[in-house]
Amino acid sequence: MTQLRRELGIPSAILLGLGSIVGTGVFVSIGIAAGVTGPSVIVAVAAAGLVAAANGLSSAQLAAAHPVSGGTYEYGNRLLSPGWGLTAGWMFLAAKSASAATAALGFAGYVVVAIDGPESAVVPLALLAVLAIGGVVISGIRRSAMVNTVVVGTALGALLLFLAAGLGSVRSANFTAGGFFGGGTTGWLEATALMFVAYTGYGRIATLGEEVHRPARTIPIAIIATMAITIALYTAVAAVGVGTVGAAEIAAATEGPAAPLATVAIGYGAPGIARVVEIGAVAAMLGVLLNLILGLSRVVLAMGRRADLPTGLAAVDEVRSTPRPATVTVVLTIALIAVIGDVRTTWTFSAMTVLVYYAITNLAALRLPPEHRRFPRWIAWAGLLACLSLAVFVDVRAWIAAAAILAGGWGLRALVRRAGAT
Repeated sequence: MTQLRRELGIPSAILLGLGSIVGTGVFVSIGIAAGVTGPSVIVAVAAAGLVAAANGLSSAQLAAAHPVSGGTYEYGNRLLSPGWGLTAGWMFLAAKSASAATAALGFAGYVVVAIDGPESAVVPLALLAVLAIGGVVISGIRRSAMVNTVVVGTALGALLLFLAAGLGSVRSANFTAGGFFGGGTTGWLEATALMFVAYTGYGRIATLGEEVHRPARTIPIAIIATMAITIALYTAVAAVGVGTVGAAEIAAATEGPAAPLATVAIGYGAPGIARVVEIGAVAAMLGVLLNLILGLSRVVLAMGRRADLPTGLAAVDEVRSTPRPATVTVVLTIALIAVIGDVRTTWTFSAMTVLVYYAITNLAALRLPPEHRRFPRWIAWAGLLACLSLAVFVDVRAWIAAAAILAGGWGLRALVRRAGAT
């Protein structure tokens, strides 16, 4: 068996999208971006959301036209060429595996801060989270969706409390401390690139194309709703965070166990608020991790079907309708990356590779025939140019690592197909 069952409607798809987005981006990466650009991280968050919205619309119309697992890997193969598809597939695997490792490390960081534990416990806790959530995903999409609903509700509740409690602590002087654009234009563009990754969880809705009811209607509605909610939420959290303690202190809180919003909440002078934020962050990181493993395993499944990865990875458990071999492979990969133990390294690498991935998404959207096009072509052009432009400002070391991984992917594909031909 290699086909998945359709079990998700619009509410579940929106919650899966929120579960993929509301997590590392808001609880950790705002602090990383603040260290690059200063108080203008607020504008970077909003700008990144607009770029992501353009990409989300491209993903929505592609997923509606081709409702299969695999996301841009499949769109690239069908609308561009197998080479573009393979490149998209490997960029997705690299980007989202790094994002998942960041989520696991973020989860561990908030736990360590909450219990006042040793920094040495971060990596072991992260590995434990990866293995536990991997087990949930293997148990089936319906159970995964139920768990996701609980963690998303917890995370959103914590963030709303964070905003409500923090409004009275905002100080206008914090918006100009060190200069609003502390890192200049280059720093602001780099921060926008880093924050772009925080929104790309909407792609998880597209990669689950085989598992939603009426995908031509469900996928576009779910992606648009998810993006609208998260842009408003992220911008508000960034503004309250910077206004309360300043960009420098938020950035400093990503060193060691990364828990910047907990640091902000402590500044409210109400210890109970900080505790709720920590609980919300822990839940959110687990939700992101769950959704990333879901999306990654579906792309590995799709690549196994086309023999771009070993064909054994295309097997689906007939009882639970889950791609068990693909999921196990993804879990082990994320665990290996999490051993790095540095959220800044894993998030920066994710930023570069995901920008390339979504550039290919927009390129594929430009090739859609008129009968499948739901939005004007200029939206896909805007998304393509924005992705390519922002990628230029990401650390060159991330480019080198991505090129090495892509070369390895092409080499593995050659070996798999040579073995299949003998």
